[in-house]
Amino acid sequence: MRPEPREHIHPKAITAWRISAALTVLFYLTMLIVYLIFVFTEDFPMWPAWAGLLFVLMAGLFDIAIIPELRWRKWRYTIAESEIDLMRGVFIIKRTLIPVNRIQHVDTRQGPILRYFGLSSVTISTAATMHEIPALDDETADTVRNHISKLARVAREDV
Repeated sequence: MRPEPREHIHPKAITAWRISAALTVLFYLTMLIVYLIFVFTEDFPMWPAWAGLLFVLMAGLFDIAIIPELRWRKWRYTIAESEIDLMRGVFIIKRTLIPVNRIQHVDTRQGPILRYFGLSSVTISTAATMHEIPALDDETADTVRNHISKLARVAREDV
């Protein structure tokens, strides 16, 4: 069996993921408030609001407090001459090997939350799908993108 990938993503990913989860919880709480307006104005039943509130708070607490740390611990990657090895997951760990000669292009991506923390994600596109290495610091993301692009270029020239 292969050894686990060596490189970790940036620790600030934990905070970025927590903020993203908190925004999702806020969205669902807003939907509950809209439902409560109908409860009081249109005589809708109250029990779905209580059930929804309980579910959103329990799932939100889990998604904000526990999942980001577990995700960060398992997210690893290694870039070798012939392949990229990705490992990720929380309860089910997934390993993906991407042959360098199958890579079509590599991008960096940065949303507002990642930008605030100085982080970027690297997306690797093959003919079949896209893969992502999330939450690298900007400089590392540029280095990784350029390195993978160079490896893919060399692999295409060898074919």
